Amino acid sequence: MSSTAQTTEGSVAVVGGRVITPEAVLEGGVRIEGDRIVEVGDVDGDADTVIDADGRLVLPGLVDLHGDDIENHLHPRSGARMALPMALASADRANVAAGITTKFHAISFELDEEADRSPELAATLTAAITAADDLLVDHRLHARCEVTQKRCVDAVLEVVENGDADLVSVMSHIPGKGQFRDVEAFKRYYENASEHTAEEAEEMIEERTDIAMATLRERVDEIVEAAHDTGAVTASHDDENPAEVERLAEAGVDITEYPITLETAERAAELGMTTAMGAPNLVRGESQWGNLSTGDAIDAGVVDSLVADYHPPSLLAAAFVDTGEPLPERVNRVSANPADAVGFDDRGRIEVEARADLLVVDRDPTPTVASALVAGQPVYRADRVVR
Repeated sequence: MSSTAQTTEGSVAVVGGRVITPEAVLEGGVRIEGDRIVEVGDVDGDADTVIDADGRLVLPGLVDLHGDDIENHLHPRSGARMALPMALASADRANVAAGITTKFHAISFELDEEADRSPELAATLTAAITAADDLLVDHRLHARCEVTQKRCVDAVLEVVENGDADLVSVMSHIPGKGQFRDVEAFKRYYENASEHTAEEAEEMIEERTDIAMATLRERVDEIVEAAHDTGAVTASHDDENPAEVERLAEAGVDITEYPITLETAERAAELGMTTAMGAPNLVRGESQWGNLSTGDAIDAGVVDSLVADYHPPSLLAAAFVDTGEPLPERVNRVSANPADAVGFDDRGRIEVEARADLLVVDRDPTPTVASALVAGQPVYRADRVVR
């Protein structure tokens, strides 16, 4: 989709660090020619540009398959819309500062005026993301379709058929199901988040539940088939039980995002689906909705990838949450594994011939990015001021 900053000439060497490869932690650095890694380990400083990691960790750039933070940049408050170029530029800088070098913007094709969502706005965001060519990180489109709303299904199909989406997910935010399986909790959320009355909440519940399951399944099948025809990967959202993931796997869905229960996640793993859970869930130690915790799912061995969801800094922080696993395994969950899930096998790992997306990271007192390179180009640096 969008390109990175203008290419600089010559070689780059990152030296004096502790390099996290997919299998181990190595003392040394990384040498880059063009946009590719050409050497890992005992690297000297004979390069046109030298970045001294100064004992810090050197990680692959993070790959975020599901981040909806662009919405906060576009609408910092409900109804207060900022200019689209400003929103996209600020999201770009915020994500690279969080260590995300490949960003799948989870654009919600959903009609929810109080949440500043509509299929028309989603299409506008899609056009801006696909047209951008002057941003720092690699921006991609994750088109999220609310299948309970026919307008949204039609809008997503148009985006998919245009070839604009690399990832397409289906969701059905129905009270009594999935994330909102507690109907009373949905009512409270809908009233408080959007200042609706109890009567309006009841009308929303009636609208979304008055759709035949057969109709929803037909819409899911249509979207999945269209996505696969264009080479896009598909995902489902908030799957609530093993039977549901079985049905979705049969339809051809590749990824299950945020399964509601451990049994659901375990069945998805048995079926060969990729399971993605929220990084903020792991960092906070619990699900916002009281559903399956990411930590419990990791303990059970059923989490392949983590996503930033609503908080980009949590993706880097999640790699440093002690799960009892080696650091490279935790880093893979936010880099190589999500890249593999969408067929981007050229990134998310520090190895020869891989795309040179790299981070120099301060681990303490909280994980932060000191420097970032995208496709071999230094694009971000946060220097400490010493007085």
